[in-house]
Amino acid sequence: MDYLLTLLIFFPLVGAILATGIKENLKTYAVVISLIELGLALLLWYSFDKSADGFQFVTSFPLIVNFGVSYLVGVDGVSLFLILLSAFISLIGFIYLDEKHETKKLVVSLLCLESIMIGVFCALDMILFYVFWELSLVPMLYIIGAWGSGSRIYAAVKFFLYTFLGSIIMLVGILFLAYYYFNVSGVWTFSLLEWYSLSAIPQNLQLWLFMAFFCGLAVKVPMFPFHTWLPYAHGQAPTIGSIILAAVLLKMGTYGFVRFSLPLFPDASVALLMPIAILSLIMIIYGALVAFAQEDMKQVVAYSSISHMGVIMIGIFALNIEGISGSVFFMLSHGVISGALFMLVGMIYERRHTKVIAEFGGIAKVMPNYAAIFGIMMMASAGLPLTMGFVGEFLSLLGFFQVSPIMAGIAGISIIVGAVYMLNLYRKTFYGQLVKEENLKLQDLNAREWTALLPLVAIVIWLGVYPKPILEPINRGVENMLAVMYSRAVTPEVQSFFGMDLLQLMESPQGESESTTKELESLDNNQTLENTQETLQEEGR
Repeated sequence: MDYLLTLLIFFPLVGAILATGIKENLKTYAVVISLIELGLALLLWYSFDKSADGFQFVTSFPLIVNFGVSYLVGVDGVSLFLILLSAFISLIGFIYLDEKHETKKLVVSLLCLESIMIGVFCALDMILFYVFWELSLVPMLYIIGAWGSGSRIYAAVKFFLYTFLGSIIMLVGILFLAYYYFNVSGVWTFSLLEWYSLSAIPQNLQLWLFMAFFCGLAVKVPMFPFHTWLPYAHGQAPTIGSIILAAVLLKMGTYGFVRFSLPLFPDASVALLMPIAILSLIMIIYGALVAFAQEDMKQVVAYSSISHMGVIMIGIFALNIEGISGSVFFMLSHGVISGALFMLVGMIYERRHTKVIAEFGGIAKVMPNYAAIFGIMMMASAGLPLTMGFVGEFLSLLGFFQVSPIMAGIAGISIIVGAVYMLNLYRKTFYGQLVKEENLKLQDLNAREWTALLPLVAIVIWLGVYPKPILEPINRGVENMLAVMYSRAVTPEVQSFFGMDLLQLMESPQGESESTTKELESLDNNQTLENTQETLQEEGR
């Protein structure tokens, strides 16, 4: 179990290397490899102690000793389910994959990408994280450029340049933070765990470092106005590329905010809360309105992703338990739902070789099963209660309601537009008269498509009705992160911002402990996370 994370990271890569020597049944081989990988991820979940604090399954050994670079990996409640999401979506993607494609190169690219994505969510050394972060561009660049359609080269290059240039600025921030740690402690290290225990960074320096990280993370999300690469990438990418991109790769950006920006720069996070919330609100409204105006099914789903990622961002910068936990859950639900929607659009494209909405109409009469599955995912995307999409969306907005009821209300009202454009898409595609002769010959879902879609439907409904198995570990991870933010805050105002939330979280069933309150108020700015957690456990629990 000590090396379970290492096995999870590199098993798909080994599978990709071995795939280069296989000539037949490559799809079956890829499904088996990804099924084993999902089994390992489920074993990780089963072995994860949801009652424990901090990171688990930590593995570390030095790589570049003189500069403190090491192979350091671990998981907490935040990253655990993103690893599961990566393994699950990769398996579903391989099941859906049409054997008509040039399979070997595509399978190798997808297995490498799966390995890299899981590495991003496991890495606790900043150089190791950055290596995985940048490597994720290469397989996706190849997938879009080699198997895309239309202006695929333009879309691939634009995707690469936007994300690469933003990441270079983030690298500057990483190197400077390591240099700052060296000046303070006399030791070179890129360990995130060591950086968490670093004495509070001056607020002005936090702002500059936050913006350096912001440049890399915001492009990946993508936040407005850095979003323009996404519609091109989705529009020209093959279906499997769009599935992976929407379901997992976009979540790397929001995960970076939760894992790095918030705990490392708590004062900057509070200072920039409203500007980022405004950008997120623009994302929600802009994405929804542009999605409503689209005439291409795939572009509707692409712009809806921008809108939903805005909800995730607004939840993260609520900076409280409800908002951040809701946003992490929404990362998972959006990954499952958007992946399913892109897959459904790909299925109709394979039959008609067009995604233009006007080319359809009334196809529910010839494809009733397809229409039913599309309807379920469409309603989940719109946030229908008792579906997975509702839980994260509701908690994200509930968390931000504590910060600004007006902005949360505007975000909630604008999400209604999401229901409008999805219902409009559904009405034009599935209802009305069958006026196109080509649509009369459409075949309903086949066995391969049923196999890929049914697990997605089951998860959307199951976690919509009973989200506790996911939310409980996420809450614990967010709770620990807020404790880090509290301990590293520079100003008393920012410290009290997180302290009040921790008091509410840590209070005993009989009520809030007065002694805990006094202890929390007496903590100075340089107190470490260990002391904070120790005090809370002794007095609050």
